[in-house]
Amino acid sequence: MSIRTALGAASALAVLAGTAAFADTTITIATVNNGDMIRMQGYTDNFTEQTGIGVEWVTLEENVLRQRVTTDITTKGGQFDIMTIGMYETPIWGANGWLVPLDDLSAEYDVDDLLPAMAGGLSHEGTLYAAPFYGESSMIMYRTDLMEKAGLEMPDAPTWEFVREAAAAMTDRDNEINGICLRGKAGWGEGGAFITAMSNSFGARWFDENWTPQFDTQPWKDTLEFFVGMMNESGPTGYATNGFNENLNLFQQGKCGMWIDATVAASFVTNPDDSTVADSVGFALAPDTGLGKRSNWLWAWALAVPAGTQKEAEAKQFIEWATSKDYIELVAANEGWANVPPGARKSLYENPEYQKVPFAQKTLDSILSADPNDSTVEPTPYVGIQFAAIPEFAGIATQVSQEFSAVYAGQQTVDEALAKAQAITTEEMEAAGY
Repeated sequence: MSIRTALGAASALAVLAGTAAFADTTITIATVNNGDMIRMQGYTDNFTEQTGIGVEWVTLEENVLRQRVTTDITTKGGQFDIMTIGMYETPIWGANGWLVPLDDLSAEYDVDDLLPAMAGGLSHEGTLYAAPFYGESSMIMYRTDLMEKAGLEMPDAPTWEFVREAAAAMTDRDNEINGICLRGKAGWGEGGAFITAMSNSFGARWFDENWTPQFDTQPWKDTLEFFVGMMNESGPTGYATNGFNENLNLFQQGKCGMWIDATVAASFVTNPDDSTVADSVGFALAPDTGLGKRSNWLWAWALAVPAGTQKEAEAKQFIEWATSKDYIELVAANEGWANVPPGARKSLYENPEYQKVPFAQKTLDSILSADPNDSTVEPTPYVGIQFAAIPEFAGIATQVSQEFSAVYAGQQTVDEALAKAQAITTEEMEAAGY
């Protein structure tokens, strides 16, 4: 985000604080510090003016948000009227009765317009428990000028070997250009999500069909050794602490030849107000190794109402506003179609204006090619691509991702990390009764 954009958002939030003070009632929303959420906060005065409902925001880094909302929902803390959660938490929390069903949204809202991949991932037994603010898969964003300079041409559907070759060819340490920027930051939804999605393409999986952890298998060793080798050759210094936002900043500053991450980032890397390389960005599907699975994930940042809120009606009003067709139109009118929240509604991809956006089709192709029910080469007992949809996963994967990040930081070997991952996961799964 540029300073200008940040100041604009801050100014809007200052107005909001004043508006909220005179509102009939105020709701509190926990959200992630991603660009689309920051942008939404800047428009919330429109909602308050329409409804008389004030909004207070608690905006947190991704790992902290997950910790805070999980603690609040499991302890019935009642701090928030709306939580920003995703496809991992929603079905589990909905099944536990921790979320208010969103089965009474208005006809104007048009629930049937939600992309099936998004609605399905945010439902339990056919009932929607969170509304997608935006949906995403992951794909390659790359510098077309650096690719051309390297004498290479990016395929629409590249292999990991090509990506590694291209990364090495584009790396220019003297000019602070890293051939590739990828997440190494600890956290199940940060670096953990990336390496899990990548491992699918190498034939790895978290568990076999008997829930036995699989970190002691060759595909996991292949995944980590390839990742570490490529990043040591062509990645930025300190990549062990880089997550989504850190890599976004590096790419926008012209310091990455390629970045494989959330499709939602496409609007930020192509925005000339924020990105120094906006006019030379191309897109391709996430890589594979020829085994039949690509490395793209499926996710939605979505808004949900925790059970027990005293402001259920007001919370649902906000969710309808923020995830509606009208909100998309509002952003398009003010900031252009490239900057609307993507990946949630069918009608967006049917819109002729949005079809002109250079990354629109590649985003949709990536989302539609991600199958949480069939994400691995070998069969598994779990649903999910960059996660396994069981309650124990978040805690286990947070620990495992810390071991992996220690490898990236040069503090232990791949073999040591995988042995620890196997032991951690085995112990936790046995304790949980699997």
